[in-house]
Amino acid sequence: MENITEQPSRFDDLEKMSVRDILYNINKEDRSVPEAVRKVIPQIEKLVSGIISRMKEGGRLFYIGAGTSGRLGILDASEIPPTFGMPENVVIGIIAGGDTAIRTAVESAEDDFDQAWDDLQAYDINSKDTLVGIAASGRTPYVIGGVKDARKNGLLTACITCNQGSALEKAVQIPIVAVVGPEFVTGSTRLKAGTAQKLILNMITTSTMIKLGRVKGNKMVDMQLTNEKLVQRGSRMIMEELGIPEEEARAALLRYGSVRKVLDEYSSRK
Repeated sequence: MENITEQPSRFDDLEKMSVRDILYNINKEDRSVPEAVRKVIPQIEKLVSGIISRMKEGGRLFYIGAGTSGRLGILDASEIPPTFGMPENVVIGIIAGGDTAIRTAVESAEDDFDQAWDDLQAYDINSKDTLVGIAASGRTPYVIGGVKDARKNGLLTACITCNQGSALEKAVQIPIVAVVGPEFVTGSTRLKAGTAQKLILNMITTSTMIKLGRVKGNKMVDMQLTNEKLVQRGSRMIMEELGIPEEEARAALLRYGSVRKVLDEYSSRK
C-alpha cells in the first residue's frame, strides 16, 4: 500500500502558478489539517491520561524523530520549561543524528533501527517514562526501533504519524494517525503533516501541564521571567488577579520570582 504522504499532489505545474495562487492553494490544503487532528482526539486523550498518571509518579515524556519530525519534538520539549516552569528533564526531544541534525541533515541517521534506544540510555530511561515516536511516513527505522525497544522495557509507547497501517502504528500501544492526504509539493511532509504533528504536540503537552497544575485559570503562573515582555505579562496577570496597581504587581513579581509565588504570598495574608 502506497503511503498517503507520498501520493502525488492534487496540484500540478506549480512553477506556472502565480505567487498568489501558490499561497492560496497552500492555505486551501492547510484547512484540512485541523479536521484530521480533531478525528484523533480520543487517541490523544488516552495518551495524555497515561502521561499524567506516569508523571505524577516521577515519569518523563520523551519524543524521538528524524528530520522535521525530530525537530518538532525538540521544539515542543524546549518550550515547556519557560512556559510552564517545569525542569528541563521532564519533556525531552531526541533527533536522529544528534544535535547536529537540528540544523543540518545527517546522512542515513534515520535508517539505524537500534540507535534510538542507545540514545535514550543517556537519560536513564525507565518503565515510568512515556515514549512518543514521531514520523509522518510511519516507516522511519530509527523511530520504529526505538518504540519497539521501549515497549519491551515496559514504557508507555505512542506515535504521531500521517499514514494508516504503517509499521510505526503497529509497534505502539497508542497510535495517533492524523491522515492529512497528499502534500501540496509531493512528499514534502514539512507542510500538512508537519502542521498536524505540531498541533498534536501542542495539545499533548499543554493539556498535560494544565492537569498537572501548571496553569491557574487561563494563566501561565509558573512561566520563567526570562525577558522584559514576560515580566510585563506576569505583572498584568497579578494586577488582574489581585486588583493591585502595576507598580506593586511588578515589584512583587521581581521579589518573589513567579506569578504563582506572588499569588500564594498574597493569599496567605488574607
